[in-house]
Amino acid sequence: MDSNDRALTAFTMIGHAMFHTYELVIPIFVALWLGVFPVTAATLGLIVGAGFALIGVGALPSGILSDRYDSKRLIIGAMLGMGGGFVLLSIAPNVVVLSFGLLLWGLAASVYHPAGLSLISRGAKERGTAFAYHGLAGNLGVAVGPFLGAILLAFFHWRTVALLLVVPALLAAIISWRIEFDETAGVDASEEATVADGGAASPTELLAQSKLLFTGGFAFVFLIAMLYGLYYRGVFTFLPDILASVPLFEPVSIAGESFLPSQYVYAGLLMLGGVGQYVGGKLSDRVTTEYALVGTFAVLVLISLAFVPAVNAGLAPLLVVCALLGFFVYMEAPINQAIIAKYAPSDVHGLSFGYTYLGTFGVGALGAAVAGAVLTYANTAALFAVLAVFAALAVGIGGYLIVQGRMA
Repeated sequence: MDSNDRALTAFTMIGHAMFHTYELVIPIFVALWLGVFPVTAATLGLIVGAGFALIGVGALPSGILSDRYDSKRLIIGAMLGMGGGFVLLSIAPNVVVLSFGLLLWGLAASVYHPAGLSLISRGAKERGTAFAYHGLAGNLGVAVGPFLGAILLAFFHWRTVALLLVVPALLAAIISWRIEFDETAGVDASEEATVADGGAASPTELLAQSKLLFTGGFAFVFLIAMLYGLYYRGVFTFLPDILASVPLFEPVSIAGESFLPSQYVYAGLLMLGGVGQYVGGKLSDRVTTEYALVGTFAVLVLISLAFVPAVNAGLAPLLVVCALLGFFVYMEAPINQAIIAKYAPSDVHGLSFGYTYLGTFGVGALGAAVAGAVLTYANTAALFAVLAVFAALAVGIGGYLIVQGRMA
């Protein structure tokens, strides 16, 4: 990689790590908020889901902005906005302010993926290597965020922890501002004039591009992205609270401090997600993407059905199922990205990422509301049965794509 590629990659790695650090530390707070604020799991699921939904709802306009304006400034603004959301969370006296904090975080977070992915696409000459490091940094955020939150919560009040978590965003913004790179180094001279020209796509042009995008198999890929989002958000939003309710993970007192083993199990399974994401990326390069997708979702069906029996079977079976859950949920992510690239026409790849994150994080955010409602009016077994249905539907759609491919 040349110096520009290294600088650009470092910049996007910081942004990606920040996104996932905040995204996956929020569920750790959910278990505490249920005991602090007078809300049911269903209501809190709707509130948290709304914040996560903005990541998807904002993805499409963020993608359009990223094609027209300086991605560096957009991403730094996103970092500061995510930090600002946690400032509100730290001082929230009631559910209303808590909701605004989550909404501000979600709106700011919606900017990152469209801006970061498009920046690598047009700025890096060695895009594959840049994307690899970008994914590695995201996995670091996935692992560090929950662990950092769990450790801090063992020593400080949750409001103090929320405020302390603003510091990484501020440091990331300061460091990122000092990194210099050419945003268009990876595009041809003939294409450069169309990048970041400050213009705005007309509604007619956007509609025409959208029609082109959804012609053919991408419509089914979009459905799979929504189902993946529903499963992802549905399983992770309340998982810390579910694990905390398991008698095997009762609080432990060490040197006068109370530790929640459930939080470390949650952080550990997310760390294994980094390994799963690496394996998924390698697998999508070596086997037919549709087969990899169907196989991974099929395993998620089995894991979902095995979760509650594993809880009743003892510590070892439960830890194995948790490890497999973290591994295979994240293994599916790069496979999804590969199949999106396969089914989206090359001239609307940028728009395809906007729609994909709208489906995964926007519609998928309903998974948090669904999970909260099921836990409020039913139980954990019912939740994992619903999650198994989401994964099974994805298996069915993936199977349809395989059949269509054979017939083509």
